[in-house]
Amino acid sequence: MAKRTTAAASRDISSRYTITNGSKFRLSSIDPQETGDLKNRQEGEALLEQLLERMSQLQEKLFAQNQWAVLLMFQAMDAAGKNSTIKNVMNGVDPQGCQVFSFKAPTQQELDHDYLWRCMKCLPERGRIGIFNRSYYEETLVVRVHQEHLVHQHLPAKCMTKNIWNERLEDMNAFERYLTNNGIVIRKFFLHVSKDEQRKRFLERLEEPSKNWKFSAGDVAERGHWDEYQKAYEQTIRATGTTRAPWIVVPADHKWFTRVVVAAAIVRTLESLDLAFPVLSPERLAELKGSADALRAGE
Repeated sequence: MAKRTTAAASRDISSRYTITNGSKFRLSSIDPQETGDLKNRQEGEALLEQLLERMSQLQEKLFAQNQWAVLLMFQAMDAAGKNSTIKNVMNGVDPQGCQVFSFKAPTQQELDHDYLWRCMKCLPERGRIGIFNRSYYEETLVVRVHQEHLVHQHLPAKCMTKNIWNERLEDMNAFERYLTNNGIVIRKFFLHVSKDEQRKRFLERLEEPSKNWKFSAGDVAERGHWDEYQKAYEQTIRATGTTRAPWIVVPADHKWFTRVVVAAAIVRTLESLDLAFPVLSPERLAELKGSADALRAGE
């Protein structure tokens, strides 16, 4: 691969997987084993290092400018690598400017509210990057596959219509339009792992003692719903992949490539915001000069 600037690399690598017009999307169009035009892991890790350095620079400006907020949502099948991707890609970001929230099975308190409530509480402040490890999209994924979960949401009967999934997808689009109109930039990542690679990773968790804690018998049971989940993901992305809040469908069979694509997409997003450090007023600059002069004089 010819040497490119990080801006060019982030554009070239992430654009292939960015879904801005979901109506044209098919999950089968992206192979989980893809590695783009990167020849090997070493080349990918070298590029990742450059991307992370650029991300750190941009995040500092995002924080200082204090105008935009960035929301990154991660969805995936079990063992696709969400946790390790978040850990490795956000490794160089200032912790003061980043917030991570993991959404597991809803609590009783959360079930007594609308399904967006728990995520609304965790939206990032201006100047910060917010990360959702799973999100309100669980409602059109897990809950759609296991519709018995709807019973626990205490919805009035008239709200349980035959169009409930389309209605929720429409609500998500409206919610994301509202957020973007208020300066929250949204990027949604689906880590697309193959069924065979998931099996290999489950076996690693069982065979390596240090990874036993990651495994749950329920993980194997969920594999029985693989096709239903793939259909649910495709329908969700088709309905909510928009210019304002695109999905990035990331090949996830090679973790090193997953991290490159995610980092490239984040850098590309931050580059698009025209971030800059605040410009100080003449009065403020004069005040700083006075302080510097006093310090140099030993005061």
